[in-house]
Amino acid sequence: MSSIPYALPDIGEAEIEAVADAMRSGWVTTGPAARAFEQEFAARIGGGVHAVGVNSATAGLHLAMEALGIGHGDEVIAPTLTFTATVEVVRYLGADPRIVDVDPATLNIDPAAIEAAITPRTKAIVVVHYGGLACPMDEILSLAERHGIAVIEDAAHAFPTTYRREMIGTLRSAATIFSFYANKTMTTGEGGMIISHDIALIERTRKMRLHGIDRDAFDRFRSNRPSWYYEVVAPGYKYNMSDMAAALGRVQLTRIDDFATKREAIATRYDAAWADLPIILPPRPLDGDKHAWHIYALRLDWEGVSEADRDAIITKLFDEGIGISVHYIPLHKHPYWREKYDLSPHHYPAAEKIFSTIFSVPLYTAMTESQVDRVIEAVRKVVLDQYNERKSLEEISC
Repeated sequence: MSSIPYALPDIGEAEIEAVADAMRSGWVTTGPAARAFEQEFAARIGGGVHAVGVNSATAGLHLAMEALGIGHGDEVIAPTLTFTATVEVVRYLGADPRIVDVDPATLNIDPAAIEAAITPRTKAIVVVHYGGLACPMDEILSLAERHGIAVIEDAAHAFPTTYRREMIGTLRSAATIFSFYANKTMTTGEGGMIISHDIALIERTRKMRLHGIDRDAFDRFRSNRPSWYYEVVAPGYKYNMSDMAAALGRVQLTRIDDFATKREAIATRYDAAWADLPIILPPRPLDGDKHAWHIYALRLDWEGVSEADRDAIITKLFDEGIGISVHYIPLHKHPYWREKYDLSPHHYPAAEKIFSTIFSVPLYTAMTESQVDRVIEAVRKVVLDQYNERKSLEEISC
């Protein structure tokens, strides 16, 4: 029996043909497909936002922070339970992250921890919508506005997530960054999108994504000015999205509602199948809101449960042919962040407990019904076996 991978992109013939068409057109770098994708994605988000396509969400976070003027001496608050890209971009700019704990119920950044971390140096807060569940944005935005601090949304997990029935990307944040990496809710292979209401921020990121040049190649060749002429207005970066990636993204975007429905259906099946196990299921969104279900993370929940139990379960699930991951090793446990900022586990009690018991199971739209069944059965068997084995050992020791 073949193994079930942790994640697999859902790419069909329409996507393949769209990429081939982009290649045949001669525009394989940033061109008409990239411009169309930006416009279509902004329209899908709604709320009159503007969009800039980039080659990764990491690039998008970097450009948004640069556009906000974040630099040496500044601080940016971010959660520990995230991928390193969320905060590594802060260091690119010479600023310092203030890494804080998360809410033990939602796994999203804890507003109380944000407030406690604010200093005169604080320039921005980066929120991560963990797994596709929206952070408590009203509370965070109000807090930021009181202190005159920008909010950036790392929405790598969160398309198409809503908060109080508003799309993530349409709120009062300075910028929202989406990811189209291979395992995300839609993909361009590698890629990301910067979303903002702020025209100045959008224009700055558009220039800075391509060496600080005032016009990209597509604009130059459409212009009345000589196509060879351009001006460098800032020392920029090389972060533009190719037309081949954008062509893939345009087709994926037309399928996002179907993708979201499938992800919700799988999450609902998992919830029902594992409701009686000694585990904590992922939190559900507010009534009327949408969870993107990029990650379906389980947490073991019995007295005396340990990291060793979690690791044993992961090993057994791999043996059953089920791809498993852990989201995430908290930032404060990684050598660079721990040593650079002298981070101690006792400052992160929620994330410490979460990490010791958490693991993520496959949830992707290309999964078949039989694959979902296999995951359900394997998780039930392995979790109960580990729980009963642990209880037996405890009884013997008594």
